[in-house]
Formats: sequence, structure tokens, C-alpha cells
Amino acid sequence: MSEHFSTRDGSAIVADLVSVIVANREYLSEIDGAIGDGDHGINMAKGFAHCGRAIEGRQLSLAEALDELTLSLMEGIGGSMGPLYGSLFIGMADEVRGCEDIDAATFAHLLRGGLTSLQDITEAGVGDKCLMDTLIPAVEAFERAHAQGASFGDALDAMKTAASQGRDSTKDLVAKIGRASRLGERSLGVLDAGAVSCCLILTRLADSVQPRLV
Repeated sequence: MSEHFSTRDGSAIVADLVSVIVANREYLSEIDGAIGDGDHGINMAKGFAHCGRAIEGRQLSLAEALDELTLSLMEGIGGSMGPLYGSLFIGMADEVRGCEDIDAATFAHLLRGGLTSLQDITEAGVGDKCLMDTLIPAVEAFERAHAQGASFGDALDAMKTAASQGRDSTKDLVAKIGRASRLGERSLGVLDAGAVSCCLILTRLADSVQPRLV
């Protein structure tokens, strides 16, 4: 069988996502404060920490753990980010329901499912200075690497690299959506907080999956 990991590690994997967002609470709010409300880190950490408490001590499948994360974000985060990230994670969960093991092909479906679910509620895309500047290149990089015969681990590395490059690209973009779009050219020169949090999530997801591959 090709490289894969068990969906029984769902609680541990989502707990890793919780820890990276909670650890970067101040950093994300600091970035957001430059052109936004300054509460992105506070809100994200609140929602993710709520999920952390909900899954603690429970052995959940990846789909079940992502469901808990979705619920925590939809209910616990104000503004637009709760529904956006909630849609991303429920889209991911839907692709792995009933799966026992996840190989690279299934993981590619998980990523694409999350992106498609998010695109159902927003028209934002690459170049808008938002989380899509991180997410879309990262998903496409994983799919491309997998299609070209890369190992699961190498495809995850490609995803991480693309996510980082996408995050960094937002520094040179003018915001076209959200509160920051009112600033016009003044939004240049700073990273987008959503792009940064998305990069943190995708990077930690990859780093959590890689040592579990067998």
C-alpha cells in the first residue's frame, strides 16, 4: 500500500492545529492591527482553544475532529473568519468520512474539498490579499506534486513551500476585500492576517501528518 496515515489520529492532528493558532494569538492580532481590526488572533485563538477543550481526552477520527473544529469556529468566532474557516474544515471533513487510512490521493481530495467548500461562500481568489493567496497555491502545489509522482511527504513539503510563498505575496498586494480594502494603497507593505493564519494551519497540518506516514 502507498504511504498513508490513520484517521484514528484525528484528535492529535487537530490538537496540533489548535496549539499553533493559540501560540500565535498575539502575532496574528499584531499583523491584523496594521490594516484590520486587530482581533484576528484573539478570535482565532478563542475558537481553536474551544475546540481543544472539546476534543481533549477523546479519540476522534479526522472527520470527527474537523467537525468539532468547524462547530467551534462557526459558533465561537465573530466576523467573517468563523464561517470562512468553518467552511474550509467541513469541506475537508466531508472528503474523509468513513475512511480508515488517508493516502496522498485522498489527502489531495481533502485539500480540494476544503477549497471548494470555501469557494461556495466567497468569490475571493489569488491576488485579493486574503487567505486564498495562501490556500489556492498550496492546494495546487500538493496536487501537482502528487500527479508528478512525488511521495506523500515530498508533496506535503511542496504544499508548505507554496503556502509560505503565498503568505509572503500578500505583502505586495492591495487589499480588495474586507475592511482593509477601504485603505486602498495604504494596505501595501503588510502581510494579510488571514493568509498568515492559513499558512500556519497548513504548515502545522503537514508537520503533524508527516511523522505519522507509514
